[in-house]
Amino acid sequence: MLSPQKITKNEQESLTITWKDGRIHTIPLKFLRDESPDAGNKGETILWTHYPAEPQGPDKPGKYEIKNIQVVGSYAIQITWGDNYDHGIYPWDLLEKWGEFWEMKNELKK
Repeated sequence: MLSPQKITKNEQESLTITWKDGRIHTIPLKFLRDESPDAGNKGETILWTHYPAEPQGPDKPGKYEIKNIQVVGSYAIQITWGDNYDHGIYPWDLLEKWGEFWEMKNELKK
């Protein structure tokens, strides 16, 4: 099963994940927060009907700052942000896909 060896917060800019197979991915915190995989942020689909998320309103201070990271079982992390938002659970496979996306995006910039 895919799992990280180490997760490091780089200032208040990004999260670096070192995977057990040696790969290293860095994901910006703004991306992690804006793409938080929870119904309050992305909406939800029930029986083939999509219900969009409610409008968020103005940003609160600390929105893009990590307050705490907690491991959830053996499959994910939950991030508590500086504005106390903690609803998204980030599974390892999703973090791996996002890490590969950012790796590719950074390569294309070169």
